[in-house]
Amino acid sequence: MKPFINVKTEKPEIKEASQIQGFDINLNDENLGRIDRLVDHYEQNILRQVDKEYNIKTTRSDRLADNIAKFGGSWTFIIVFGVFLIFWMIWNSLPFTKGLHFDEQPFILLNLCLSFLAAFQAPIIMMSQNRQAKRDKHESVVDFAINYKAEEEIDDMQHHLHRIESEVAQIKELLLELRTQEK
Repeated sequence: MKPFINVKTEKPEIKEASQIQGFDINLNDENLGRIDRLVDHYEQNILRQVDKEYNIKTTRSDRLADNIAKFGGSWTFIIVFGVFLIFWMIWNSLPFTKGLHFDEQPFILLNLCLSFLAAFQAPIIMMSQNRQAKRDKHESVVDFAINYKAEEEIDDMQHHLHRIESEVAQIKELLLELRTQEK
């Protein structure tokens, strides 16, 4: 329901509004859905372009670092590596595998392997994070541009609304003057 003001009685009348009129577009459900699809398509194109640019600018070693960081920061890595560590310790601790032990307690070789892994994994993850930060910065610049354009359009609409509001106030004053002159 949308209220309309009856000019003769100045009382709001409730009339059924089947469509809301906007900037030369009937904003019914079909058109709102179409607008949503267009905005989604536009955002996907921007993200696709950012992905394309990222793929062009990244080298093979960069992608390898990203994949290592992706795997190194996953539950799969934690579970697989945890199982590997437990197997290592059990294998080198059980008495019936005594002849096959390759790292007796206190597991010095295991400590060396863990230190080696940490020494190489940390810089690789940092390289990947730095590249991701650059990509995020680029995406934020695109988001800023879109938001800035939207803000300009909102300011323009507000300006038009204020102008319309002042014109309606002037018309109302004229109608009141006419009414008082008729009496």
